[in-house]
Amino acid sequence: MYDGLKGFREFYPDEMSARRGVTDAIEDRVRRYGFREIGTPALERTQLYTDKSGEEIVEELYAFEDKGGREVALTPELTPTVARMVVGKGSALQKPIKWFSTRPFWRYEQVQQGRFREFYQTNIDIFGSDHPEADAEILAVAADTMTDLGLSAEDFEFRVSHRDILGGLLESMDSDVETGDAIRAVDKKEKIDTEAYYGLLVDAGLTRSEAESFDSVLGTDDLDDLVDFAGTDRVEAAVENLRAVLEATASFDVREHCKISLETARGLDYYTGVVFECFDTAGEVSRSVFGGGRYDDLIEGYGGQPTPAVGVGIGHETLSLLCQHAGVWPEEGSETDYYVLTVGDTRETALEIAQELRGLGHTVETDLSGRGFGDQLSYADGIGAETVVIVGEQDLADDAVTLKDMASGDQVQVPLSDFPPEEGRPTYEDFG
Repeated sequence: MYDGLKGFREFYPDEMSARRGVTDAIEDRVRRYGFREIGTPALERTQLYTDKSGEEIVEELYAFEDKGGREVALTPELTPTVARMVVGKGSALQKPIKWFSTRPFWRYEQVQQGRFREFYQTNIDIFGSDHPEADAEILAVAADTMTDLGLSAEDFEFRVSHRDILGGLLESMDSDVETGDAIRAVDKKEKIDTEAYYGLLVDAGLTRSEAESFDSVLGTDDLDDLVDFAGTDRVEAAVENLRAVLEATASFDVREHCKISLETARGLDYYTGVVFECFDTAGEVSRSVFGGGRYDDLIEGYGGQPTPAVGVGIGHETLSLLCQHAGVWPEEGSETDYYVLTVGDTRETALEIAQELRGLGHTVETDLSGRGFGDQLSYADGIGAETVVIVGEQDLADDAVTLKDMASGDQVQVPLSDFPPEEGRPTYEDFG
């Protein structure tokens, strides 16, 4: 008996059908916004991640030397890969570039609620536009996927901030502050106690008094207060940009889902502008559901031309938890439209009928094991078949088949000239 690896999951058909329903809903909405699907590799050179995040990132990767002596890693995120792809095509790509993909990723980290070592994510990115409408469209497509799943403003909210507001506030302090470390401290605030949080800010270069003052101003939702507090052009410009993005979300009819929250920092260093995280308003999911933001410098950092970019990664594990807690998780279970049951020497005709029904787009099963009538009927019930098409020797002698409704047990004989039809999905109700 072999045990599965910790942090890696398998999904049996019933659960997988629900997960597929969620994925299809996300991708259907994303396509309606004009995003085009891409495919990306499971392996990248480890250097792609160490150049961006430092050598310490290797501890969080499934990294190894392949048979060709190359240092490679299973992809822990998509952004570096799509950045590499944009750089590779350069000016040949029509801008703005709007891409998405749904796929697994791998990180060697502690397993916890909604976080596994193998996880699935839909990434949605726009490259080549620095307009507030691009940020707003990312927020809108994310919000619309949530509402498509049956979630409402009572179930989730987007906490929206701006990295230049945080950086500008820190820059306005008298002390010499390591901005990246301070922003990472803000990102950890909800996960650690107050003293530990202040300790991280002090370690980043703030005095205790400055740390308390900085923390105090983060709690405001009055953007004018931030401009007055910092007194810098950087903060004023960032506030103006944040306001423009939020105003644009109103045009997309998703403003109600967006809440200003300067404590939302997004720990990754490559974010440059508006950032946001999605949270479960009921608090049932213990961490952010997913997040995203603007990263205008990343393409240039990978050797390309300066290219503004904004995106979101929708994590399926935490989104699934939110849907389950909110009572909108799709019903688990596979559906079968027809089971074609054979009685006697009728297999050839039964297979012809099954193939015709499949050609009409229906889900159809038939006997593969030489079972008797009762066992076939029991199997049809077990797979949730709506209608059983009984193809018996007597039926064929009458130039007919029998349709059996599995919910009621009622059945009716139908002429072969009427079944299968040229279109539609007739059941007992259409002939009974």
